[in-house]
Amino acid sequence: MARRLLSIWFPRLASETSLRTRPVDGPFALVLRAGNADHLHCLNAHAEAQGLHRGSALADARAICPALETRPADLAREAAALAALRRWSSRYAPMVATDGPDGIIADITGVAHLFGGEEELRADLQARLARSGITGISAIAGSRSGAHALARHGGGVIADGKLIEGLGPLPIAALRVDADTAAGLARLGLNRIRDLLPLPRAPLAKRFGPGLMLRLDQALGAQAEPVAAEPEAPHFGVRMTLPEPIGRQSDVMAGLARLLDRLCATLALHHRGARRVRLELRRVDRGSVQVEIGLARPMRDPDRIAALFHKGVDEIDSGFGIDALRLSAPITEPLAPEQIGGGIAIRHEDALADLVSRLGNRIGFDRVLRMLPADSKIPERSFLLAPVAYSDPAEAFPQNSLLRPQIIFAPEPVIAAHAHSSKPPVHFTWRRMRLSTLRAVGPERIAPEWWFDDPAWRTGLRDYWRIETREGLRLWLFHTPQAQTWPAPTGAQTWPAPTTAAQTWFAQGEFA
Repeated sequence: MARRLLSIWFPRLASETSLRTRPVDGPFALVLRAGNADHLHCLNAHAEAQGLHRGSALADARAICPALETRPADLAREAAALAALRRWSSRYAPMVATDGPDGIIADITGVAHLFGGEEELRADLQARLARSGITGISAIAGSRSGAHALARHGGGVIADGKLIEGLGPLPIAALRVDADTAAGLARLGLNRIRDLLPLPRAPLAKRFGPGLMLRLDQALGAQAEPVAAEPEAPHFGVRMTLPEPIGRQSDVMAGLARLLDRLCATLALHHRGARRVRLELRRVDRGSVQVEIGLARPMRDPDRIAALFHKGVDEIDSGFGIDALRLSAPITEPLAPEQIGGGIAIRHEDALADLVSRLGNRIGFDRVLRMLPADSKIPERSFLLAPVAYSDPAEAFPQNSLLRPQIIFAPEPVIAAHAHSSKPPVHFTWRRMRLSTLRAVGPERIAPEWWFDDPAWRTGLRDYWRIETREGLRLWLFHTPQAQTWPAPTGAQTWPAPTTAAQTWFAQGEFA
């Protein structure tokens, strides 16, 4: 059976994708920055009618068409649109692959008779694209390069065995040779593919390189070009249709358990773990309800995942009954094989992950935080707060953290009637409590970080002391030897300006 290839070219895919959500009346183009200048990446039909073309500098395009509207190009969105069209094109062929950033190639060998012939297949494809508002030009030929060339020069069908007649009138550039080669051939009077056929191959290969002959052989079918379809991304979703409606929580959980076994088996097959699991329940009145949970770490243990669904399933409104269930894992992450279940006691990290999952599903995963060490001597910057679900625990905090109090708060003024400017006060008042110093350890001098403009540290150096009072409190006091005034932090209560050295002491922490 002769090999037949279908090529589809989407000359305005990027612009049409952008205009779907935000239509524009008149000339429109997507702009992509290359070097130090913006260039036109994709245009609509109105812009092309004004004489603009892809690759032109934006400044030149605006001089030609002042009414041109532009947006930045989104290459990721363009690739996603092409991938969606590739999946859609699988209705015409079992083997479909992308062909450059704006094309699709499909092997339709032995398929065209299902549509009534190649012309009917192509007509059906073009009609569906037109109804979707997508500009597409298709071509069918006996070689991949031949179909590619014909699609980009008008489209059509080249009958089996007629490649030379069908491709002969096309320009040399249709062979996908570089611009220098095409220009060099044009200077010799060789403008069409048919002009190359009667010429000896050795002189052409010697002058223009072997790539020219390779492209010519590919177009004429003498050199094979296989269609390697991209593997589909695994889909982590299972469903169940019930013969009779159900409504009790125990019945829903039983169905969920069966679906979880199948879903987790699929995840294990691909060495993945779920981070979010979604349960969709279809009611007999065609309504639907949804329960979705998040997981603190990748997981594929059915029993532990099912336990997180109890609260959500208990709150659903089943109406007149539920007749279908669908379970999916929209977000997954790599997870190496591990031993689970079998009566083995839950590990500490698994128990912690279950706790974080329960809290995160109730109050939000961004609100369940852990402290991580930071490379800073400044007390306020010596730690970081990070969501537990999206961070790894620190192996150990720096040894200097052992000298820090368990509670650190914003500096609070300490009132002392008589005190030396560089030694802790013997008697002082803090939070309306009169305290007496029993033992003092220090000072520990901390300098402000000059690369941060922190208003709280504009007073300069701080000398920190660990103070043990006779009343039992153990405080962390500091003195600012370089300043006689203390600016209150933004949003804090205004502090009275100190007038003596005895009043330049502040408390910032409390030890256990």
